[in-house]
Amino acid sequence: MTKKLFGTDGVRGKANMAPMTADMALQLGAAAGRFFRQDQARNHRVVIGKDTRLSGYMFENALTAGFASTGMNVLLLGPVPTPAVGMLTTSMRADAGVMISASHNPHHDNGIKFFGPDGFKLSDAAEAQIERFVAEGVEPVRAENIGRARRIDDGRARYIERVKSSLPPGQRLAGLKVVIDCANGAAYRTAPEVLWELGAEVIPVGVSPDGFNINERCGSTDTRAAAETVVAHGADVGICLDGDADRVMILDEKGVVADGDQIMALFASRWARAGRLKGGALVATVMSNLGLERFLDGQGLSLVRTGVGDRYVVERMREGGFNLGGEQSGHIVMTDFATTGDGLLAGLQFLAAMVSTGKRASELAHQFETVPQMLKNVRFSRGADPLGHEKVAGGIADAERRLQGIGRLLIRKSGTEPLIRVMGECEDHAVLEETVDSLVALIESVG
Repeated sequence: MTKKLFGTDGVRGKANMAPMTADMALQLGAAAGRFFRQDQARNHRVVIGKDTRLSGYMFENALTAGFASTGMNVLLLGPVPTPAVGMLTTSMRADAGVMISASHNPHHDNGIKFFGPDGFKLSDAAEAQIERFVAEGVEPVRAENIGRARRIDDGRARYIERVKSSLPPGQRLAGLKVVIDCANGAAYRTAPEVLWELGAEVIPVGVSPDGFNINERCGSTDTRAAAETVVAHGADVGICLDGDADRVMILDEKGVVADGDQIMALFASRWARAGRLKGGALVATVMSNLGLERFLDGQGLSLVRTGVGDRYVVERMREGGFNLGGEQSGHIVMTDFATTGDGLLAGLQFLAAMVSTGKRASELAHQFETVPQMLKNVRFSRGADPLGHEKVAGGIADAERRLQGIGRLLIRKSGTEPLIRVMGECEDHAVLEETVDSLVALIESVG
C-alpha cells in the first residue's frame, strides 16, 4: 500500500486543513489504537507529548478521544521535546508514543509522529497499516472498555535526569557561559534547567512561547538572535534548538554557526579515539557535505549514507549496529543515549568536549573544510509532478554530466511540504551556482 497520509516524519500539514484536522487526528488515534491493541489485551497505554503550538491543544484532545475509543489509556505529558516522548514510551512501558509537532516549521503547521514500544519511530510498513485502518474505519470498544486519560506531571523532570546522565558522573559545566535558544518551543523550560543544574551560566533566548511564535526569528533555523546574544554577552558558546528540540546548531564564541555535519565530525573523531564508535562509521544522509566524507576517510572512518530523514538514519544504524548518526540539519542521533535525534543531548556532548579539552567552541566546531554546497527550494502546486516532466528530466541529466567528477547533484521532493529541493556540490562555485539556478528556473517553468 502506498502511503498518502504519512510523509518522511509522520503526518504533517497546515492546522485545520486536510490532512491536519481534528477529525483526522481522531481517526489516526483510533487507527493507531487498533494497530497497537491487535492482541486485544487489557491495560494498553499510549503517551502523548506536544510542542507549544496553539493547535496542539486541539490535536491532543482529538488523539486522546481516538485512542480512548479503542480502549487505550492515554498519558498526557504536555510540552516536552520529541526525544522525551521516545524515552518515556519505554520507561513507562507504553505500547506507543505520539509527538504533536511540526518540528522547525512555523506555528500554523503541525504534525503527528508515532513511536513504537521500543521508543523508535514506526517503520514504513507500520505506518501503511495505520493508514489502512484509517481508510477502513475502526469499530469502537464497548462502553465499559473505553480508555482513561491522565496528566503526567513529572515527565519533564524524568527527561532532565536522563539527559544529565549522559555526561560522566561528577562532570560539571561550571565556568561556561552558554546561550540557549529554545525556539519558543518544547524545550523552553527543560533546556535552561538542565544547563543550570549542571553549573553553567545560562543566557536563555526563545523561552516565551505564546502559541504563535515557535521558530519565529529564533531557533536552529534562524540563529541570528542567538548569535547576537552570544557576542553581546561574551558567551563561550550558543546552542540553538528547533521547535521540538530534536535538532541543534552550535554557535562558537564569535556567533559563527556549526551545522550537523561539523558536530558529527567532532563526535565521530572523539568517539573513535576513545574506542566508542561502533562499526568505525558515521551514518548520515545524502545531504551531508562531501567535506565530511573526506574528513572521515582521513581518520580511517567510513560514512554510510541514507535517504533524507532521521528515521532512515536510525533504521540504518540499527541494521548495522552503529551508534552515531544524523543529518546536516542538526538531527544528531546517539543510540547509546536516545532513540531519536536529541538537540539538547548533542549540545551537552559538545559542552563536555569543551570542558574536557579546554578548547574554545571555535576550535571544536570547525572540523573540516566544506565543499561549496547550494540548496534551493522550489514550491510547486499540490498534485503537480515537476520531476516527472520530460524537460526537467533532460535538464537534470545535463546537469549531472556537467558535474561529473567535480561535484554531485541531488534533486528530491520534500516529504513534508510541496517543495522540490535542488542541492548541488562543486569545488567551482561559479559552475555550482549556474547549474543549480538553471535547474531551479527549469522546475519553476513547469511547476
